[in-house]
Amino acid sequence: MRSGSGVLTDKSTFVGRAQELSTMRKMLGRSRLLTLTGAGGVGKTRLALRAAELLRDAYQDGVEVVELATLETGDLLESEVAMALGLRDVRRDPMGVLVDHLSRKRMLLVLDNCEHLSGVCARFVDRLLRSAPRLQVLATSRQTLRVSGEQVLTVAPLSTPDPGPGCGHTVREVGRHDSVRLFVERAAGAVPGFRLNARNVAPVAELVRRLEGIPLAIELAAVRLRSMPLERLARELEERFDVLVAKAPAALPRHQTMRATMEWSFRLCSAGERRLWARLGLFPSGADLETAEAVCSGDGIDRLDVLDHLTGLVDKSVLVRDGPRYRMPEALRAYGCEQLPPPEERRLRRRYVEHYRDLVEEHRIDRMVPEQLDRYLLLQRELPNIRVALEMCLSDPALAPTELEAASAMWCFWLLTGSFAEGRYWLGRGLERVPEQSRCHAVGLWADSLLAVRQGRPAAAVRGLEEFLAFARREGDENLVARGIRSSGVAAFLSGDAQRGLALIRDSLAFHEATGDMDGIMFDLYIGAAYGSTETPRQATECGERLLALCESRRALVFRAYAQLALGVAHWNLGERRRAEALLTAATEFTGGINDRWCLTQCLEVLAWLAGARDEHDRAAALLGAAHAMWQAVGTSPEWISYHATWHERCTRLARAALGRSAFATAFRQGSRLGPQRAAAYAVSGAPKERPGRRGGRGSKTPVTLGVGGRRRPRSGTSPAG
Repeated sequence: MRSGSGVLTDKSTFVGRAQELSTMRKMLGRSRLLTLTGAGGVGKTRLALRAAELLRDAYQDGVEVVELATLETGDLLESEVAMALGLRDVRRDPMGVLVDHLSRKRMLLVLDNCEHLSGVCARFVDRLLRSAPRLQVLATSRQTLRVSGEQVLTVAPLSTPDPGPGCGHTVREVGRHDSVRLFVERAAGAVPGFRLNARNVAPVAELVRRLEGIPLAIELAAVRLRSMPLERLARELEERFDVLVAKAPAALPRHQTMRATMEWSFRLCSAGERRLWARLGLFPSGADLETAEAVCSGDGIDRLDVLDHLTGLVDKSVLVRDGPRYRMPEALRAYGCEQLPPPEERRLRRRYVEHYRDLVEEHRIDRMVPEQLDRYLLLQRELPNIRVALEMCLSDPALAPTELEAASAMWCFWLLTGSFAEGRYWLGRGLERVPEQSRCHAVGLWADSLLAVRQGRPAAAVRGLEEFLAFARREGDENLVARGIRSSGVAAFLSGDAQRGLALIRDSLAFHEATGDMDGIMFDLYIGAAYGSTETPRQATECGERLLALCESRRALVFRAYAQLALGVAHWNLGERRRAEALLTAATEFTGGINDRWCLTQCLEVLAWLAGARDEHDRAAALLGAAHAMWQAVGTSPEWISYHATWHERCTRLARAALGRSAFATAFRQGSRLGPQRAAAYAVSGAPKERPGRRGGRGSKTPVTLGVGGRRRPRSGTSPAG
C-alpha cells in the first residue's frame, strides 16, 4: 500500500542491510541513477522502499514510489508514472507533462520491478534525467537499464554463518548474521516464543545456508514451523535440494535455490491450495474473496473451500493479506502462472474476462448513486487486473467488442482519474478492431471524443462527435443524440463559443428532463452551472442549486463536490461571498480528503479570490501559489478556463500591488510548496500547521476531474510569481 509520504510500506519489519543502505546513500550522492539488481526474492524491493523511507527528508520535493510489476504493457508506462505522481495527462504527450512537472523538482523517483519493461524503462529514465536536472531515480530490476551514468548495486543475499564444525556455531556468533535474524523473527511470528538457543543453533545455521540467505526463501521456510518441527523442516529442505543437485550437478545458482524453495512450498500445499496459487497468479494487483470465488472456483476447487485455501496460503506466506485483498509476491505470482495447464488457463482467462466485464459495467461511476465513491475506489484498486482483462480481449478477435464496451463504460473513470491518454489507448485499440457501423463502435467513438476534449484536442473531438451524431440520428436513438449534443456543447466552450455551448447544453437538458434521465440531467446541470457562471450567473446559480440538491438526495458524494464548486463560483459572480466561501470550503475539505486534485485545484483558486476580497492579500498570494503548483501538475492554467481567467488575473494583480513584488513572491512560493494535503488544510483552517518551506509527502493518488478548459490561452511562460 502507499503511505502518506508517497513511500510504499510493508507491514513486516525490515531486517539487516545496514551496509547496503550506507552504500546506496553514497552512490546516490554521486549519481542520479542507481539500479538495484539481483535474483528474484533477494529483497530488491524491500531494500529500495527502506532506502526511500530513510532518505525522504533529504529531498525538498519528496520521494515517490511507482510499482511497475502490475503494468502489463510498456505503452502505458508514461501515463502510469504521471498518474502515480498525481498528474493529469491532459496534453497529447504524457511525457511532456512529466518533464514539465519534474524539470525543477528536487525529488527521488523509485521505479520498482522494471525487468519486464527494461527497454522502455531505459528510454523513459534517460529522457527524464536529461530533462530534469535535479531529479534522481532509484530503480529495481533483475538486469541493468544500461542508461548513461547508471550506477549498479547488486543486492546480495543476507549473510550466512560459515559451514562446518567450529565455525561460529555459538548462539552469539550465529545470531549476528542477518539471514539468521530474519529467520528467527519470522519463525517467532509463526511459532510464538521461538528464539535462537543452544539446541537449535546448528539446524538454523544449516537451514539459512542451504537457502543461501535469500530472504523470500527464508520467509517461506520459516512459516512451515507451524506444521513441522525445525529438524524435520531442515531435513525436508535437504532432501528437496538433493533432488535438484542430482538434476543439475553444478553449484546451485541462486535462482535455482529460489525456484527449488518455491517448488518445495508448492508441493507441501494441498491440492486445492496449489490450484488456487496457480490461478491467483493471473491477478497482478491481487484479489478479494468475492473475486477469488467468482473466477478461481470450479475445476477442482469448490467455491465454499476458497476461503480456507486463501487462509492456508496466507499461513504459508504465499499470499499477503492487505485489508480485504490477497496479493502475492511477484516471484511467487510468476511461478504460479507457470503451473497452469493450457486447457485450464484458457477456461480461466474466459472467466477472468467475464468477471471484469461485469465488474466494470456494474460499477459505473457515471451514475447518481450512493455507492459512487465506493465504485470509484474499487475501480482504482482493480485497474491493474482490468488492464489484464482488456489485453486478453484484444488478443482474441471475438472478444474485441467486449474490450471496447468495457473501455467505453469506464469513460467517467478515465475522466475522474485524469487518465485521458490511457483511456484513449484502450479505446483506440478497440476502435481499430470493431466494425464502424455498430453501436459499440459509435459509443467508443463518443467516449474517445470526450477524452480528446480534455486533452485539449477539440478538432479531433469534433470529428469524432460528428461521426457519432450521424450514427445516432441514422439509428433514431434520441438518447445517443442528446449525449452527443451535450458533448458538442463542452467542445464549444473549449473553443471559446460560450453562447453556442450554453444553447447546446439547454437542448440536451430539455431532452433528459423529458425522458427523466437523472444521470444526463446531472451532467447538463454541472456544465451549465460551471460555464454559465460568468455569462448568466443567476441562471447558473439555479442550475447549481438543482444539481446540489440532486447530488445530496442521491448521496452522490463525488459529484456533490463539483456541484459545490460550480455553485460557489456562480455565487461569487453574484457578489454573494459568504455563501460562496461556505460551498468552496466544504468542497475543499472533501476533495482534500480523497485527493481529488482537479476539484481541489479550482477550489484553492477561488478561495484565493475570496481572501483577496477581504484584503488578506498575503493569504491570497499563498493560495494562488498552492493552486499554481497544482495547475501545473494537471497540465493546464486558470487562464484557459473561462470562469477562472478574469478573476485570477485581477486577484494576482491586486495582491502583488498590496504586498509589493518581493513579499508577494515569497508568499506565493511558500504556498506552492505546501502540496495538496497541506494546501487543503491551510485553505480550510486559515493557516498551515507548519511553515510551508519544504514540501511534505503526498497521500494516496486518487485524482478526479470534471471540468474542461475555457476560451483563453495563457501567456507563454508567465507565472503570477514572476
